Amino acid sequence: MLARRAPLPYPATTAAFFDTAKIEGIAFLESDSNAVAPDPARAVVRDEHAGVPMFGMDTEPVFGGDLPEKWGRAQAEISQQLKVVALCRDGQRCPAAARELIRLSSEGAGRSGRARVGLINRAVNLAIGPASDEAQWGVPDHWSAPFETIQSRRGDCEDYAIVKYAALLEAGVSADDLKLVVLKSAFPNEDHAVLAVRVDGEWLLLDNRTLTLVRDTDVVRAMPEFMLDDHGVRRFVSANRHRQSVS
Repeated sequence: MLARRAPLPYPATTAAFFDTAKIEGIAFLESDSNAVAPDPARAVVRDEHAGVPMFGMDTEPVFGGDLPEKWGRAQAEISQQLKVVALCRDGQRCPAAARELIRLSSEGAGRSGRARVGLINRAVNLAIGPASDEAQWGVPDHWSAPFETIQSRRGDCEDYAIVKYAALLEAGVSADDLKLVVLKSAFPNEDHAVLAVRVDGEWLLLDNRTLTLVRDTDVVRAMPEFMLDDHGVRRFVSANRHRQSVS
């Protein structure tokens, strides 16, 4: 569990993290993203090819510790379970959780861009009920694989994000356009995970506490901490810090 308190009952206000005077609702527009992914080999990365980097911040790799270990396990489970889904589509034995993941990923069928992302985000948020790891598993922190969350129909913020990550991959979204993001709220003091999806060069945040797709530039009263993607874990750092280090 990333949050230090039980998840809020769904739905909840976006005011904790987003500027409600500026946020943009789900726009059902037909569009596709052709942005180029950042190069993971650089120690500090600015997403030059995609324009302004997420949150206007640079990132640096994180190689050790608890978070890379958890994310590595989650990636392995996602990969394995998507193989099960592929077998389902080939007409082989298909467990109920795999069928549900196919259903969730198909919510955006026939759509593209924000419409596809918005429909899948809505489907996942409505399919899962909020529950803390303490309440559900009796432990302070437990990252569930997609099938586990789908079967229990309960989870906390990173569980929602992981299911959305898997569903959007299954829907055909490039892994380069998907990132789990960990935010630190200023008040109350808590961590919160969301999924970020790049659409038409913009990063949209998918939160389990709202059906609204929110641009990264509209986040307020929260500080981005970590970015988790196909290349591993990276820490957000100030762009000014990077400029000072190379000057």
